[in-house]
Amino acid sequence: MSVQTERTEQAEQEVFDFQAEAVQVLDLMIHSLYSNKEIFLRELISNASDAIDRLRLELLTHSELPEAEGPLRIRIGYDRDAGTITVADNGIGMSREEVIRHIGTIAKSGTGEFLRSLTGDQRRDAAMIGRFGVGFYSSFIVAERVVLTTRRAGLEPGQGVRWQSDGKGEYTLETVERPERGTTIVLHLRDGEDELANGWRLRSIVEKYSDHVRVPILMPAEGEDRTAQAAGTAASEITVNRASALWSRPKSELADTDYQDFYRHVSGEPADALAWVHAKIEGTYDYTMLLFVPSRAPHDLWVPQTRRGVRLHVQRVFVLEDTGQILPNYLRFVRGVVDSADLPLNVSREILQGSRALAHIRANAVKKVLKRLAELAANEPEKYAAFWKEFGTTLKEGIADDHSHRDEIAKLLRFTSTRSATDDPDTSLDAYVARMKEGQEHIYYLLAPSPTAARSSPHLEAFRTKGVEVLLLGEGVDNWVVSRMREYDGRALQSVAQGAGDLGALADETERQTKERADAEYADLLGRLKAHLAGQAWDVRLSTRLTTSPACIVGNEPESDVNLMQRMRGTGLPRQAVLELNPDHPIVRHLNRAPDDEQLRAWAQVLFDQAVLTLGARIEDPTAFVRQLNSLLTTLADERNPSHDDPPTRTEHIANP
Repeated sequence: MSVQTERTEQAEQEVFDFQAEAVQVLDLMIHSLYSNKEIFLRELISNASDAIDRLRLELLTHSELPEAEGPLRIRIGYDRDAGTITVADNGIGMSREEVIRHIGTIAKSGTGEFLRSLTGDQRRDAAMIGRFGVGFYSSFIVAERVVLTTRRAGLEPGQGVRWQSDGKGEYTLETVERPERGTTIVLHLRDGEDELANGWRLRSIVEKYSDHVRVPILMPAEGEDRTAQAAGTAASEITVNRASALWSRPKSELADTDYQDFYRHVSGEPADALAWVHAKIEGTYDYTMLLFVPSRAPHDLWVPQTRRGVRLHVQRVFVLEDTGQILPNYLRFVRGVVDSADLPLNVSREILQGSRALAHIRANAVKKVLKRLAELAANEPEKYAAFWKEFGTTLKEGIADDHSHRDEIAKLLRFTSTRSATDDPDTSLDAYVARMKEGQEHIYYLLAPSPTAARSSPHLEAFRTKGVEVLLLGEGVDNWVVSRMREYDGRALQSVAQGAGDLGALADETERQTKERADAEYADLLGRLKAHLAGQAWDVRLSTRLTTSPACIVGNEPESDVNLMQRMRGTGLPRQAVLELNPDHPIVRHLNRAPDDEQLRAWAQVLFDQAVLTLGARIEDPTAFVRQLNSLLTTLADERNPSHDDPPTRTEHIANP
């Protein structure tokens, strides 16, 4: 950043160059978002309201009255002849250093992330401006020059600061006299923007975007004689917003459009909310909550340590943004406001950690959000399906993180199953239990890298034959879901790739007797194969889960899942990998008829590696696997055509044309 200093008649003025990212944002404001130009007033009012909230908090925590210098308010004025719009507040104001930090260097406010998040959709991009702290620069959508004059509360009148820029790469700073605290912003409108210097037009923008702002927004009364202003007579002013927090108003007075407008304001999202919870709780603790379930996942949903979307207010004064105290991490997508009458204004995150009032708020907030989601699932399944697509993975985290609400969360879970027509999760645990076959004891599931891999898994063959539904789990978080939620509705969750694969009461007496005879018939072969696979397979046994595939890998450990162990160890196998063989498969029957086959070791390795591949894991030596497989195929081909003379090789054919 380069700085030039030049003398003016009134003060010393410094000229600064914007940083590169700031120039990009300014160019975006001036050109790309021009069709959304009215957002400039929304952003300036929001900034002014925040400045007044910060003043309240700072003074009240020091037992000082914010209104000591007059009522707190935001003023909007316009001069049609001069082509200007003025937005002024008597909030906390800024010092010279704060102007440079917050206005001059907008990269501090997340500019880079803002630029990377742009979609090309003007409406959506415009809605993100305030969220990334670059809202002040929306002024340049309509203004060719912006002048900001400010003085921080507590500083002397002679320590005011004036900032000016045309948005083309430079801004100037100078020290000025400013009797009152706060900030005044004057926009010198571009050619063609005269229609904005109009009382009715400005009022309509305030009503559309800022009606809920609790600070009174004042404007000159309509029809006021402008000659009175020219003569220096103060024009009468009227409040053009309701100046009441929307969440504090009775639900009977609010329409859906009121809620949606407020949601767009607090979330910065252009899309409507999917649902909301508005509740006022009175009793041991008094507080109001207005919480929204978005229809789209916020861009930073998976960013660690990101700020949450719920703002904590104390007696309608904004205090801080939630960092996990109000709602648990698995509900981090919720947006909205909680307003308490019982917390101190100087509350800190450390104080909140031991607050009984906040513990009460948190418990109620979680309960009401989960209840609203349950209502959505029961009454509006299409909306809930849209919610699950955006936030289902996040909600699953609650199974591991929130033991006290595990049952409520479990009812909200959705999975793909072998009954699903598509890969979209459409099966609840209640629906699965209702469809369980007579005699079925467990809720069966299969962990796999993807739904496609799950559907083609050999572990499902016997379950398909018997018509037993299996949940197909393909997300990383599913590992923790099944490890923490061992049962549902009194029925244990059982992996189809774990243990002996016993179908319990679903297996009839004939099948059990057949299994016993096969175990005896194949005992010698199983022993030989186990010896050949020593160090790789913990055991080799016959399978009750295979009907068409020759072999599969399962986990022997009764309390762990083969896919879970595989993922925890990268792409390897479980500690106790078991090779299961299908006694009805031709390859296995052939090996049992020829136990002294010289190639039994090769067959053992090929069957094992083949099962590893179908599991989605990796084999240790792919080249050796291919070589052994080709050797076995060649031997089989020779056995099928013992009298067929081999055709000449390419070399022999060339040598003997």
